[in-house]
Amino acid sequence: MLSNRIAFVPLTAIAPLVWGTTYLTTTTFLPPGHPLLVATVRALPAGLILLLVARRLPTGSWWWRAWILGALNFTVFFGCLFVAADRLPGGVAAVVGGIQPLIVAMLGWWILFERLTVLTPIAGVAGVIGVGMIVAPGGADLDPIGIAAALGGAVSMAVGTVLTKRWGAGLPPLTITAWQLVTGGILLAVLTAFLEPLPDALPTAPELGAYAYLTLIGTALAYVLWFRGVRALPTRLPAFLGLLSPVVAVLLGLLVAGETLSALQTAGLVTVLASVTAAVAQRGPKIPDVPPVGLEPTLKRF
Repeated sequence: MLSNRIAFVPLTAIAPLVWGTTYLTTTTFLPPGHPLLVATVRALPAGLILLLVARRLPTGSWWWRAWILGALNFTVFFGCLFVAADRLPGGVAAVVGGIQPLIVAMLGWWILFERLTVLTPIAGVAGVIGVGMIVAPGGADLDPIGIAAALGGAVSMAVGTVLTKRWGAGLPPLTITAWQLVTGGILLAVLTAFLEPLPDALPTAPELGAYAYLTLIGTALAYVLWFRGVRALPTRLPAFLGLLSPVVAVLLGLLVAGETLSALQTAGLVTVLASVTAAVAQRGPKIPDVPPVGLEPTLKRF
């Protein structure tokens, strides 16, 4: 019911709002040419920090599920995200990634048997169009590797979001997030060691600050809120809230550059917000109660 979702929506929306700062942070403060290293530094320390707080070990099937979810939501997604950021203008990457709500909605209907109305794909298409209108003045450098990375990241996180919803029932979001970040971060570290050279110089103070922000705020905090929303809300809803991320990214770019929104961008902003509002307003299943930490059946303390 709509009334049951209201409290979860703004908390979940914090995650994509924070993620909207990733592109500016990465391109402004971090050295180019090291997308896998940036992804590793973002994921693995955040997972270890959350694990120290959660203090729970997986048992049974959660061992292999954590590796699959970590690979989908963090190894593949983060790797693709930073490759796309390294090779594409932020606007182009945002448009390609904007198809994620459509993918999530279809997978949620197919795998989770969630309700799919005619309004959902319409809102999804409108969201992609709206993002395209917002970023259109930024140009369209269609680097094929960057486009493939942006598309692969959208698909990977869409599948990971739906599987997290299916497999994470009864588990606290803090623990789910911690183990996915740890497993995904380990895989990213291995890929970094084999595929990417290390930077020539030690990180500067601004770079360390950017890494800390991406790790603590952009990853640890944001993903706990995100996976709590994925668990509590119909799966399509967090995906549509994710459209707020490119909006924030473009607005920040405009503010930093001292520019103003054009009429086309303003129309795109309104279209995206209307798309998100339509997704939130749809009726859906009642939100299940979130059990307190300690009642999950497949985890144990350490």
